[in-house]
Amino acid sequence: MPRDNKTALIQKIAKQAFITFKDCRSANNGDGSVVTDKFNELISLVTSVRAKDLKIIPPKNKPSSGAAAPQSPPVTYMHICETEVFSMGVFLLKAGTSIPLHDHPGMNGMLKVLYGKVNVRCLDKLENSLPVPPRLEPALAPLQTAVVWRSVLRSVAEYSETSGPCLLTPVRDNLHQIDAVDGPTAFLDILAPPYNPDDGRDCHYYRVLRSEAEPATGAKVDQEQLGDKKENEGWLLEIPQPEDFWCGGEPYPGPVVSI
Repeated sequence: MPRDNKTALIQKIAKQAFITFKDCRSANNGDGSVVTDKFNELISLVTSVRAKDLKIIPPKNKPSSGAAAPQSPPVTYMHICETEVFSMGVFLLKAGTSIPLHDHPGMNGMLKVLYGKVNVRCLDKLENSLPVPPRLEPALAPLQTAVVWRSVLRSVAEYSETSGPCLLTPVRDNLHQIDAVDGPTAFLDILAPPYNPDDGRDCHYYRVLRSEAEPATGAKVDQEQLGDKKENEGWLLEIPQPEDFWCGGEPYPGPVVSI
């Protein structure tokens, strides 16, 4: 009988991620830019991945009985692999939960939905060349002005399992908030290089501020109207990790990945 030499898709993704982002590191590019052809190959592989490729079974979105387990994490993470070049795993969000607005210092990233839908708001910090407005909501304590940043809203978009990946770079779409839409959801997450506080890559959380003259930010934004317009600029306050957000762990059931 012929030998089955078929390589698991997730192994191909891991190998391509290592090749793509290793070249990025070796090039020592200040902006963390990647080699286009290798990056496009990685995007193609990631676009094709589905939950079944990782042996992940989407949960049935049953109505809550009101007897949810206390202290159950809103988000869990399945670790797949990690090297000095990149990390890869799966985030699973329960219905109605979010990963708060956070950053990825000096990192590239890919988010590919495996089941369900997510809404992703992408922002970037801007140079603090303007004074902090005197009236922001929520109001700031005197010492908080040192951790306020000008920002710009880059995009607001929904992603499903048939969508391509949501991308981030060190200089574009580097901050994002991820909300589960219409039920539970899960997505493959690739970060390059991985978070590492010792190398200056810690995760920071932010709250969007607005001046009293600005409209509330809860309204849905028309993607076609977004760009680099001044009206998409605002202010961010760096905050501790929100108390209602934490991430638990659960076993990864898919094919073993080796690098």
